[in-house]
Amino acid sequence: MAQMSKAQIETFLERLSAADPSPTTELKYANNYTLLVAVVLSAQATDVGVNKATAKLFKIADSPQKMLRLGEDGLIEHIRTIGLFRNKAKNVIALSRQLIDLHDGEVPRERAALEALPGVGRKTANVVLNTAFGEPTIAVDTHIFRLSNRTGLAPGKNVVEVEKKLLKRVPVQYRQHAHHWLILHGRYVCKARKPDCPRCIVADQCRYKAKTIS
Repeated sequence: MAQMSKAQIETFLERLSAADPSPTTELKYANNYTLLVAVVLSAQATDVGVNKATAKLFKIADSPQKMLRLGEDGLIEHIRTIGLFRNKAKNVIALSRQLIDLHDGEVPRERAALEALPGVGRKTANVVLNTAFGEPTIAVDTHIFRLSNRTGLAPGKNVVEVEKKLLKRVPVQYRQHAHHWLILHGRYVCKARKPDCPRCIVADQCRYKAKTIS
């Protein structure tokens, strides 16, 4: 796969920026804690499905303390429509306890501390650092991995390689919002089975050869 040139990347991101100057996550949350929980729950699940499950949950458990009072069984009753709900419930209760014990009930801003929480990996940490704290991180999910390889923006064999390439190739002024621009573009335009190339505002910059025509 041929890579985009620096000029193509600049134009690509400039257009996405102009179309959506202030993108954000589609997950619904009330504070940094509920954001963290929502991202943990979203693994192998859709944002729409997570939002349906957390609409009532976050009204009664929007802090680690309240989540512990709800308990694992109580949490399961709210999230059983989400895939892997039992394991996720166990992780949410465990991370809530760890936040209280080690971080005074607050979500830490340090990557290492986030990744030490149960159920939190590199991608989740990147999302929290970017969305909650404004760090210029790029969390590579399936949409961004596909888009980065398909378009030639940042081809890589795995998510870490793609992340490192994106951080190197995305100009500084676009790094804050790049994660959300790319995930939304991958979710709604550069889709897995059939990319909607006729509707794509950056199709002329993309290096994908098998572009769709309808």
